[in-house]
Formats: sequence, structure tokens, C-alpha cells
Amino acid sequence: MALVELTPGPNMGYLTIVASRWGRPAGLMTVAGVTLGLTVYMLAAVAGLGAIVMRVAWLYALLQWAGVGFLLWLAFEAWRGGPAPRPGQQAEPPARGRLFARGLIANLLNPKAAVFYVALLPGFTNPARGDPATQALALGAIHVVVSIMIHTAIVLAAGSVSLARWETPNLRRRLDQGVAVGLALIALWLGWETFQST
Repeated sequence: MALVELTPGPNMGYLTIVASRWGRPAGLMTVAGVTLGLTVYMLAAVAGLGAIVMRVAWLYALLQWAGVGFLLWLAFEAWRGGPAPRPGQQAEPPARGRLFARGLIANLLNPKAAVFYVALLPGFTNPARGDPATQALALGAIHVVVSIMIHTAIVLAAGSVSLARWETPNLRRRLDQGVAVGLALIALWLGWETFQST
């Protein structure tokens, strides 16, 4: 499970960008949103709903393209930038609720999480050892805990080199543009993978 989470993907890239731009608290709030998204997909898979996403090709593609669009919207917001801070003040990160919601939405619009749970959990359950749904729930919970640990480590590492502490108005604009480019690249990567799979 740890190897799956350590594989580079949209969550890892987005968390790195958030933590390096606005620091560890912003990154950890985003981790909370990402974790809720994973939990929703895990519970849906245990309940048998995740298989529906895999069987309905247009729904799977729609979720993937919506995820690409959402990341591009975040890139546009970052490129546009927010209000300029007063001299000597750092730019404020997005509100905690927005950071949480962005992490949640970005993860829910990545149906690969549902595919992961639907494909993985049944293979590790054994009806002879008890209720398969209970076993799947326990395995899914372990994966969520592992993802929290890895995502938190990414945020702590990226937050340790947070650029906000050296921020000036000119540097802030460049950082915003850098965030925008990073998000756009993640969106293009996800879009390319989506295009190849359709």
C-alpha cells in the first residue's frame, strides 16, 4: 500500500505545491480534504458503488475530465493572483475551508482512487475468515492511514522549504505564476493519461 501512495500522482504534486507556497498548516488542511475524498471512495467501494464507476465508461471519463478542468481552474486562479499584500506583509494563504474543499474536490474528481479500491480490496479478502465487507473495510482503513502518513510527510518536507517567508510583492507574483504552471502541468499530465485510457 505504501508503494502505491509513493507513486507520483496528482495528490502528491498538489500537496507539494500548496505546502511549499503557503506552508505546512495549509498543506495539512489540504491533506484533510484529500483524506476525506479517499475515505468516500473507499466506503463506496466496500458498499459496491465503486464498481459502477468502473462499468460506466462515460461516467469514469467525465470524472477524469472534470478533475483536469478543476486543476486548470486552480491554475488560472493562481496565475491571476490575489490582492497585493501591504509592504512588509506576506500574502495570506487561502482560507482553511477553501484549502480543505480543494483537496476534497481534487480527490473526488480522480476516479482512479475508486478503481484502486475496487480492484485491490476483493483480492485481499477471504470469506473463510469472516465477512468480506468487514475485511475490506479494515484493509481500506489501513490504506487511508498509510496515505495520511505519506501525505503528511510530503507536506512537512515541502513546508520546510516554504518560500513564503522570503516573500516580497515581486516574488509573490512569481510564486503565484510558478504555482499556476505547476498546477497546469499536473492537469496536462492527468489529461494525457485520461486521453490514453479512452
